[in-house]
Amino acid sequence: MPRLLPRAVALLAVPALLLTGCASQKATPTSASAGTTTAPVGVPAAAALAKIKVAGAPGAKTTITLASTPTQLSSSGTRVISAGSGATITKGQEVTLNYVLVNGKDDKVADTTFGKAPAAFVADPGQLMPGLANAMIGQKIGSRVLVGIAPKDGFAGGAGNPQLGFGPNDSLIFVLDFKSAVTPLSKPQGTAVKPPPGLPSVKEDAKGVPVITMPKTKPPTKLVVQPLIKGNGPVVKRGQTITAAYVGAVYATGKVFDSSFVSGNKLDVAIGVGGLVPGFDKGIVGQTVGSRVLLVLPPSQGYGTAGNAQAGIKGTDTIVFVVDILAAS
Repeated sequence: MPRLLPRAVALLAVPALLLTGCASQKATPTSASAGTTTAPVGVPAAAALAKIKVAGAPGAKTTITLASTPTQLSSSGTRVISAGSGATITKGQEVTLNYVLVNGKDDKVADTTFGKAPAAFVADPGQLMPGLANAMIGQKIGSRVLVGIAPKDGFAGGAGNPQLGFGPNDSLIFVLDFKSAVTPLSKPQGTAVKPPPGLPSVKEDAKGVPVITMPKTKPPTKLVVQPLIKGNGPVVKRGQTITAAYVGAVYATGKVFDSSFVSGNKLDVAIGVGGLVPGFDKGIVGQTVGSRVLLVLPPSQGYGTAGNAQAGIKGTDTIVFVVDILAAS
């Protein structure tokens, strides 16, 4: 099921491109002749990273200069440029960081967060490309780390990423500046709140997944933000990166159009900065971590008069979300 929260139906910026990849992606080997394949000879990451130059202060525009191009890695590894004094990052944490990524093939910048909002990644090789996830685990907050990722540990196990200009044999070179790390909750934690009558009702099924039942009344014409569980954690601030589980459904039909409980992909995104549909973006700011929140979005707070054909949402449809806020950093 596609993730349809952004106003434009697309991947959630570049961080989504750094996930483990989908099963349909397959590496395309280089053929030397019919029935044979060859792969470029690489060098261990430790040897290559020792020769790479990094310029720019942490948190500011940063450049990476390779000793030679192409730089082809046979293994992945890290080099700590400056060690931080914060907590050690552990597996499964939500890590907020700035990064710049260059292609080992040609020294070109593929993407960077410097000058934009920081990114948030889950430090788990099962959810993120293994080379990047493993490079994060064990580092300290405040550190700047140079990372070299061999193709086999990169995009979908060596498939490359044409959207970012990476072929199957191209190595990834990152600089990472670690800002913070939190351990997301597994489910809401807080005090139940009784909502007023007339709103969609929410109950959990046997697996703990929220099930939304729509009322027979007409939908509200203004944005509704109704906590169902008031979380015990800190208040979510504009610009923070949240981790959230969610279900989205159409008010008129009750049909679910998106669910992280089905896809297994929690939402990890900066909140309140215009990256999501307006009502979602507004409604989560000011809530507390651990909360479960019911959002009812009239068209003006959702996908507008254009609707969202991919999700089966018409321009006149009100949509409903149930959101579990599991972390904010």
